[in-house]
Amino acid sequence: MNAPAQLSAFTAIAPELILAVGAMALLMLGAFRGERVANVADTAAIVILIAAGVVVALMPDGKPAALGGSFVIDDFARFLKVLAIIGAAVTILMSFDYTKRQMRATFEYPVVILLSVTGMLMLISAADLIALYLGLELMSLSLYVLASFQRDQVRASEAGLKYFVLGALSSGMLLYGASLIYGFTGTVNFAGIAAEARQGGIGLVFGLVFLFAGLCFKISAVPFHMWTPDVYEGAPTPVSAFFAAAPKVAAIAVFVRAAVGAFPGITVEWQQILVFVSIASMVLGAFAAIGQRNIKRLMAYSSIGHMGYALVGLAAGTPEGVQGVIVYMAIYVAMTLGTWACILAMRRGNLMVEEIADLKGLARTKPAMAFFLAMLLFSMAGVPPLAGFFAKFYVFLAAIKAGLYTLAVIGVLASVVGCYYYLMIVKVMYFDEPEGEFEVLPLELNAVLGVTGVFVLLFFVYPSPLVDAAAVAAKSLF
Repeated sequence: MNAPAQLSAFTAIAPELILAVGAMALLMLGAFRGERVANVADTAAIVILIAAGVVVALMPDGKPAALGGSFVIDDFARFLKVLAIIGAAVTILMSFDYTKRQMRATFEYPVVILLSVTGMLMLISAADLIALYLGLELMSLSLYVLASFQRDQVRASEAGLKYFVLGALSSGMLLYGASLIYGFTGTVNFAGIAAEARQGGIGLVFGLVFLFAGLCFKISAVPFHMWTPDVYEGAPTPVSAFFAAAPKVAAIAVFVRAAVGAFPGITVEWQQILVFVSIASMVLGAFAAIGQRNIKRLMAYSSIGHMGYALVGLAAGTPEGVQGVIVYMAIYVAMTLGTWACILAMRRGNLMVEEIADLKGLARTKPAMAFFLAMLLFSMAGVPPLAGFFAKFYVFLAAIKAGLYTLAVIGVLASVVGCYYYLMIVKVMYFDEPEGEFEVLPLELNAVLGVTGVFVLLFFVYPSPLVDAAAVAAKSLF
């Protein structure tokens, strides 16, 4: 680990500047050259994201001194920033074929994603409540636009409107909580709040509840999950894939940093909140998905459940728990991107199909796709020795070490229930008669599916690089 250094403001925000300037350059290029640069914009956006990722990986540690103490660069921030960037870059890559056919190859799409990722990176490095709110709003405003990007479709417009209205409500709750915390501690800086919040108090706990309510909305945790199924179903499919990956990483990152960095003295109070939210998310994600017939809605409930599992590690309130959260999110992003690559491949002619029944007999018509999708679904269910099993193992182990036995037992039971709807999809692919054949998978979807499928299959062979990097990242917070 690099020794902490005093970073200049420019150095600290260099990745965010690369993304923001890149987005503005692509926007100007598109404004002057029109839709002719749409394909170039997609490729350029991926290059810009890779450049930002390289800068993040090479940055030294920095004390939270940049921008008046609002910004921190540590191993935790670097790891999760790279993960969010990977999620965004792969999403744009998977969008190539879809944007050409369904969204008329518009250049604004990658620009909005770049602006959203800029907010995510700021959110992950936020060291005070003001930076947290600014990063959250920059990310969220871009996501509202993405949800309704196909504005000529009623479903997309409805999805964007629902997301915007409920998102504005959650932002108001978060801002109210932040104002209460500031009022009772006299500071917005996480380190200052930690020093002032050792005694707790009813007012501070109220502020904490509202702050966590706003963050729960961003990760679609129960009881603030109501937008997720409708938005996932109505938004363009690549956008739903993006929602399921990168924004979840940023929201979980700031959730962890806020809980551990700002409120270490009242861990018992926020632990109770997280235990309730985690149990509710795991249980609802397991049971509500059973009746779904649209695969995008099913993935929405699956995402709710997975956020519940990730919060199990945070509820432990220990370095091992945070390590479990980081490992979980890395594996979750891989599983999610691979599964959504298959969903994007569900095309017959110019028609995208979304029903689980459309996967009938896939093992006969597309055996390789069926195999990798089955492995990804088994991994999401937590079947050993796939990567998803280890993700759940680390968070449950941290919960048991912290004495949260009931939480761990309920998590295991919810995971067993969740196996049903994953196995239902596998049954449809392997045992039902085919009713048609999907088009040939585009090269980029083949690549994403192959890489993620191999990752979940072979993770158990050599898990130490990811586990060790997560341990280093977690220790940087304590």
